[in-house]
Amino acid sequence: MGNAQAIKQHLQTSEKTGVFVVKGQKLKEVPEPLHKLARSLRSIDLSNNDIVTLPPWIGDFSALKTLILNHNKLQYLPPQIGNLTKLETLTLNNNQIQKLPPELSQLNLKYLHLSNNMISEFPLAVCRLPNLEVLDLSNNRISNVPAEVAGLTAHELNLNRNQVSALSEEIANCKRLKILRLEENCLPLTGISPRILRDSQISLLVVEGNAFQMKELQYIDGYEKYMDRYTASKRKM
Repeated sequence: MGNAQAIKQHLQTSEKTGVFVVKGQKLKEVPEPLHKLARSLRSIDLSNNDIVTLPPWIGDFSALKTLILNHNKLQYLPPQIGNLTKLETLTLNNNQIQKLPPELSQLNLKYLHLSNNMISEFPLAVCRLPNLEVLDLSNNRISNVPAEVAGLTAHELNLNRNQVSALSEEIANCKRLKILRLEENCLPLTGISPRILRDSQISLLVVEGNAFQMKELQYIDGYEKYMDRYTASKRKM
């Protein structure tokens, strides 16, 4: 069965279900006929294709809650992505994205997954997402987490396997951040401010594979307060 016929059948099904899934079909672009369902689709999954760009009309999907585009060849997102005001989950793992558009901050995302891309600067747009719960930026090229991170609302931030050598102590001001993953980066022991251990809400700090031994953490001021939070979180599980 050819791609065109397969897509036609998927579209017919999607009209009834509100869900469009076409994976592993070597698509180079988002199928144009999909635009006809812009007002009704709630979920789109086009993973494992060869899509390089998203069309501007992606912003017309006013009912869309989930957009999954893992394992494609995306290099950027169009500014029209900011029009998807009902979008809650955006999953873009394993692409070639280098930066995010500022319009992303207009969304109401809860889950943003950007693992295995080519992002070298911490995307400031994510710090203005009011409902974000989980942010995955693992396996990118980020070297610095700036002071703007204080605006992050996520419960969990994953920065494993980046190149982070500088972590702003302003991350201690993230009111909801409970889990911070920083495995296999370039952080020195001095890169972890006492404020992060003493004053933050972080109850799980994962920092194996950096430029210090884990046992050295206990000598940082605030370590006991961090361990109190860690222990309390374990009791709740």
